[in-house]
Amino acid sequence: MARSNNKLVPQSKKALDVLKYEIAAELGLPVGKHMSFNADTEFATELGSIPSSSMKEDYWGHISSRDAGAVGGTITKRLIQRAEEALFSL
Repeated sequence: MARSNNKLVPQSKKALDVLKYEIAAELGLPVGKHMSFNADTEFATELGSIPSSSMKEDYWGHISSRDAGAVGGTITKRLIQRAEEALFSL
């Protein structure tokens, strides 16, 4: 069976992104345009030697696999928690 990254509910993408960055912030992971992992890169974008438009909002290349997995695992845990809460409130 071929895997795909297509969302079952495409409208959920924005909510999942918000949750992803919220959890990354809780774990102290430097991701996103405003949280540069390297002060020199941040300084270079301010000087214009690296255009800020080339800095990706969703860059996770400097995050270890373990940390990225922790974010994914926490997302799954929270989604299950919310689903259980919704079921129990019926």
